[in-house]
Amino acid sequence: MVRSALLGAARSDRLRHTVERLPLTRNAAARYVGGAEQSDVVRVAGELAGEGLAVTIDHLAEDVRDRARATAVAQAYVTLLEALHKAELTTDVEVSVQLSALGRALPADGPAIALENAQQICQAAADAGTTVTVDMEDHTTTDATLDVVRDLRADFPDVGAVLQAHLKRTEADCRDLAHAGSRVRLCKGAYDEPESVAYRDRGDVDRSYVRCMKVLFAGDGYPMIATHDPRLVEIAGSLAARHRREQGSYEYQMLYGIRGREQRRLVRAGERVRVYVPYGPEWYGYLVRRLAERPANLSLFLRSVASSK
Repeated sequence: MVRSALLGAARSDRLRHTVERLPLTRNAAARYVGGAEQSDVVRVAGELAGEGLAVTIDHLAEDVRDRARATAVAQAYVTLLEALHKAELTTDVEVSVQLSALGRALPADGPAIALENAQQICQAAADAGTTVTVDMEDHTTTDATLDVVRDLRADFPDVGAVLQAHLKRTEADCRDLAHAGSRVRLCKGAYDEPESVAYRDRGDVDRSYVRCMKVLFAGDGYPMIATHDPRLVEIAGSLAARHRREQGSYEYQMLYGIRGREQRRLVRAGERVRVYVPYGPEWYGYLVRRLAERPANLSLFLRSVASSK
């Protein structure tokens, strides 16, 4: 019930405008968002890289329905990649993109516009010496997103894909993508999906996640295990050992502001850990979905708000 309410709040423009204007929530959100400006997130990425953590940066801009805005988002990524290259951070830092931010929902030629913008970002990343991962969104866009990933990989084979374990189709998608050179981020999923296509019970989602990990670790690709769940992290380590995976042939991914001590513990143990850092003024929808994923996240955020007073 709490999750559904939060996901509903994520879609409320009225609530978003109210929350974004409140100094207390803006201050608390800084724990989970790498700032509003490019300079902010470059600084944060540098700090994390200095601690041995890899980083992926997401410029927050969802459901763009204006071509000029989609072009501006793509350009923001290009200038970000140039700034990261200038700061000598692209060995450790890549970017994540959402196709909805690049114009996929535009009424005329949206998918083609999003692909063109994604290609521009991938070229900028290649020029800077780093990579791009294409984020997954709700289940109605899964096939279209994977099609774009395949198109991008024709010229940029290191483009990463994202799969969501709560979708019933994902184990089969893992089999399709667990090939040599394929980078796959496996997450649980943050969208409120119908029972016809998704597991709704937390235990069922966890079991699906483990089945998907087994496929990815047994394959020849590069698994990116995106979870904060201690049990799933432990299982991932066991699977890596079972398949004689060397450290660095896979990685863990966690969100900025969540389980920082665990991120650093894994780094000390020799594991590769990548921190997902969003930035930009449009942080509201992202933050609320993260709170919906785990009740513990909501408790952390409320404590942050209280401590900001």
